[in-house]
Amino acid sequence: MEKKYNVIGLMSGTSLDGLDLVYCKIQQKENTYIYEILNTKSVDYTPQMRNSLKNAIHLSALDLLELNNSYGAWLGEQTKIFSTEEQLDVDFIASHGHTTHHQPKKGITYQIGSGQHLANASNHIVINDFRTNDVALGGQGAPLVPIGDMLFFKEYDFCLNLGGISNISFQKNNQRIAYDIGLANMILNYITQKIGLSYDKNGDLARSGSINTSLLNSLNELEFYKLPYPKSIGYEWFIKEVIPLVDKTNDSIPNLLHTSVVHICQQIANQVKNNAKPNDTNLLVTGGGALNSFLVDTLKNELKNTATVIVPSITVIEFKEALIFALMGVLRKENTINVLSSVTGAKKDSSSGVIFHPQ
Repeated sequence: MEKKYNVIGLMSGTSLDGLDLVYCKIQQKENTYIYEILNTKSVDYTPQMRNSLKNAIHLSALDLLELNNSYGAWLGEQTKIFSTEEQLDVDFIASHGHTTHHQPKKGITYQIGSGQHLANASNHIVINDFRTNDVALGGQGAPLVPIGDMLFFKEYDFCLNLGGISNISFQKNNQRIAYDIGLANMILNYITQKIGLSYDKNGDLARSGSINTSLLNSLNELEFYKLPYPKSIGYEWFIKEVIPLVDKTNDSIPNLLHTSVVHICQQIANQVKNNAKPNDTNLLVTGGGALNSFLVDTLKNELKNTATVIVPSITVIEFKEALIFALMGVLRKENTINVLSSVTGAKKDSSSGVIFHPQ
């Protein structure tokens, strides 16, 4: 039986760029899912909201719950504006929320953006909280996007997402494997913010710099890179392990950026080389980092004898994650597996997400 859903997917990533909204049609045909992106919108965070989300990790439990509710209401308001502006026919909203805490070893992962507040403000059914169940099952609760890589983008050998964190997804022994590689935009944006820029457009500043060997070696020696998968990281790790290395390095902003890009690409290349097939291999690159031309050029150089780096349309680059959370909502609605234990290390696959109805 063919089923069709009109879904709004919401995504806010660790790079703190803003909120991505995608309105898409997802169809189920036998065992296949196909998508069509119909409308998109990005909403930049105000400096105040960006700071609130960035510093949420330091809030008291009470203040964090308050932010969870107010952010959920804000998500609902933004979705309602989007839906009204474009006169959208919406079956439901699938929201990732914004990750404030991620410590799966302690059984903790938390994405703010209250589903009930979101549903009430938007007047639509909402499916969110996609990570908690997997962590309760002993998994990492991350990455989640690989289910979409497998169903929507299976023609690519590797799917790489460059958000605040870099993560990768691929088939191995008839299973989907995925994990966080390490740093991406999180470190680049942290460095540019030292000079009042939210990001390095096109990687132009980074391209003008040169390698700081000491910093490069220190970054490459981070313990996380030696750990086996499944593995994931959050902002806590960045604060503890990475910021001190950057802050103690006395060098120019272009050199810090250049070194960080080289580091990011070396770590990605290591993972691709370790898992690439001997014949033709291709790598799909999405997320904000795919818009950084210096990063993409550096990655192509690192992989020139291993894989073809493919950068898709700007719509797919910017909205792939929001699209896949829309898919995860569809799968949850169908009570079908949307989180893979082969990816997260959980005891079993699951159909995760909590459904909220507007009141």
